[in-house]
Amino acid sequence: MCRPIRNLTQMRGFDITKHALACFGGAGPQHACAMARALGISKVYIHRYGGILSAYGLSMADAVVEEQEPAKEVYAVANSRSSGFDEGNDPSKATRESRLDFLAEKAQSSLMQQGYPKESIVVEKYLNMRYDGTDNAIMIKEDNIANHVPLPFAKTFVEQYYREFGFELEGRDILIDDFRVRAFVPGLTPLPPPIVPSIGTPIPNGRTSAYFENGWEDVPTFKFEDLMPGHEIKGPAIIVQSISTIVLEVGCTAMVTGDGDLDITVEKKLKDGDISLNENTEVEEDPVQLSIFAHRFMGIAEQMGRTLARTAISVNIKERLDFSCALFTNDGGLVANAPHIPVHLGAMQSAVKFQVEYWNAEGREGINEGDVFVSNHPQLAGGSHLPDITVITPVFYEGKILFFVASRGHHSDIGGISPGSMPPHSKCLEEEGARIIAFKLVKDGKFQDEGITDILVNQEFGGTRNLKDNLSDLRAQVAANNSGIRLLHQLVQENGLDTVEAYMYYIQKNAEMAVRNMLREFAAEHGTRAHAIDHMDDGTPIELTIDIDPSTGSACFDFEGTGPQIVGNLNAPPAVTYSAVIYSLRSLVGQDIPLNQGCLAPIEFKIPRFSLLNPSDDVGVVGGNVLTSQRVVDVVLKAFKACAASQGCMNNLTFGDKKFGYYETIAGGAGAGPTWDGRSGVHTHCTNTRITDPEILERRYPVLLRQFGLRKGSGGNGKHRGGDGVVREIEPLRPLTMSILSERRTLQPYGLEGGEPGKTGKNLLIDKRGIAFNIGAKYSGNFGVGERLVIETPGGGGYGMK
Repeated sequence: MCRPIRNLTQMRGFDITKHALACFGGAGPQHACAMARALGISKVYIHRYGGILSAYGLSMADAVVEEQEPAKEVYAVANSRSSGFDEGNDPSKATRESRLDFLAEKAQSSLMQQGYPKESIVVEKYLNMRYDGTDNAIMIKEDNIANHVPLPFAKTFVEQYYREFGFELEGRDILIDDFRVRAFVPGLTPLPPPIVPSIGTPIPNGRTSAYFENGWEDVPTFKFEDLMPGHEIKGPAIIVQSISTIVLEVGCTAMVTGDGDLDITVEKKLKDGDISLNENTEVEEDPVQLSIFAHRFMGIAEQMGRTLARTAISVNIKERLDFSCALFTNDGGLVANAPHIPVHLGAMQSAVKFQVEYWNAEGREGINEGDVFVSNHPQLAGGSHLPDITVITPVFYEGKILFFVASRGHHSDIGGISPGSMPPHSKCLEEEGARIIAFKLVKDGKFQDEGITDILVNQEFGGTRNLKDNLSDLRAQVAANNSGIRLLHQLVQENGLDTVEAYMYYIQKNAEMAVRNMLREFAAEHGTRAHAIDHMDDGTPIELTIDIDPSTGSACFDFEGTGPQIVGNLNAPPAVTYSAVIYSLRSLVGQDIPLNQGCLAPIEFKIPRFSLLNPSDDVGVVGGNVLTSQRVVDVVLKAFKACAASQGCMNNLTFGDKKFGYYETIAGGAGAGPTWDGRSGVHTHCTNTRITDPEILERRYPVLLRQFGLRKGSGGNGKHRGGDGVVREIEPLRPLTMSILSERRTLQPYGLEGGEPGKTGKNLLIDKRGIAFNIGAKYSGNFGVGERLVIETPGGGGYGMK
């Protein structure tokens, strides 16, 4: 339950430790003290009627009528010559006031018809507001104090937006999405309880044995009805009520208020930094605490992801969720990541380690508090491909770097030879967009607009087409990292630094042991050597030989036999191979463990230099991250005899013109396994994004989605059938450049153990006459109005003889 509470508070910029935890229901008071301590809350309030508080509250509730209607109005116009808004221009004033007054009259009339006198009705007016170009609307209540100043809602909106998202968006108008009025007649308001002095501890009515964090305890029990105002009870203890049971944890003290409610003070945990602990005491691993910390670390990464999704501008990050967030040790080792995009995982670790080494090298300015780093270079800086931009923030605590947090987001355009920055026919890295090896995006706490703009705009083959979105999404990534820092600080304050660092190590060690055990089990059943080979559509082989040492549970992944780097963009830097392998190993482990660098600790890699999987630093790689990575996963899973091939492709679609670029990946069929059918119409393996909703796609971009559905019969037959691919048909509403970068258009996704292969994909251009042309796996061209692009994605392979 702690994670949803954090989502509702910290994600919106509230400090949860400054709040009280009010609980109700029969079971709530049993867990309230433990939850408050986990959340860092020092006060718990339990009402005397807590077990039936919802019913009791209804008897005292306000009588409310709300009226709301949609709008499409400009509230404030951005000042083009300075920050802020043009206060002399209030374009919505007349409409706004008349619509709010109309809704107010309507709501009041409804309450009056129920018998309430007009003079008892209170009216509150709201605007649902957002920045132009965003989808994050915030309901803003009218401020009566500021009502007579120009643009009275603007100041409140800007302040609340900053609190929730961590930055302002300068140069954007404020829009009104809805008018809303809330009319209510106030219910009964209880008076504050009288302050009562302590009268000591009541006499318990019995004792019982109960399990707390320190083990079994012999604890006193009390009857709620025997308690008097001023009674104090120290935990551990149990208070029994006819409508609920209240558990006082160790270190908690309950005080009965003048109204008969319970005001509970929760002491903070004793931390390893407290004087009472022995400085030489090591933090011992505890299985329960290991699970708790694993979920806490994962929760922090997930919270970063929610912040990023809320604050981002682009459809790519906000709607498709093409991003990843993770926590790292102070040397760059991956600790925990949210379940976002698998292909980012190993590559992000490489990116963080590179920045640590780069900025700490002799002659450079080092890593300072207030710095935030940005990079995307695949071969030199641990990137995956250029559109994936990584933002890395050091976590300082008492002047020292303890951890790093990072977020990687796919930006829909960063320049290059085609809109969307995923050119099907690029031959060198420069053609794919802006290249960033190491840059301080934030320096001394100041966002470096000019510096990053210069990098993104001034490119040999054309700069970004979406600069405003790039900058906004980068700010959102910084905000996401800041949310992770706040939560890590809170975790350290709650548990102590030594404990947090110890469990970061234990979690990595746990993942390592899980992988070693899996490798031992495979070697015992199938032998110490495994081998697999598959090919790209152009015939380039990806070959893998795995040699397992059963005594240690370690293995060598040798990609000798993989083809040379190509004149094209299917080359994949080593970080992409690490990501594909770490994902595959985590999928093969039969227990719930966080995905972190421990998964790769038992693995030695041998990747031939200048091969497809270890190319030179100047070749094109944009397709390696999204296509070759999928084939590496297929090869690893084939070697372990785990399942048939999935679609082996991300079906990368881009379109745009000089003003914008759009990018999406398209689902296909998943491979079947020994006990399951493959899923149909899903993003598989290294991609884990959403598809853009049709309504958002057609509202934000000049295209019509003519068809989107399953491609029936495209999955391979077998005892277990492979999943079907999909059909997606898009028609431009104005001339656009449309590109497709795909694989498995020639070679079918393999079946396993006698299962049949899935069908290959197909890309078609339908001209104005309705004639279809096969455009191949990789194509970029100009589409006019009335022409259509049809993408049929591959199915998954079947498993076993039918």
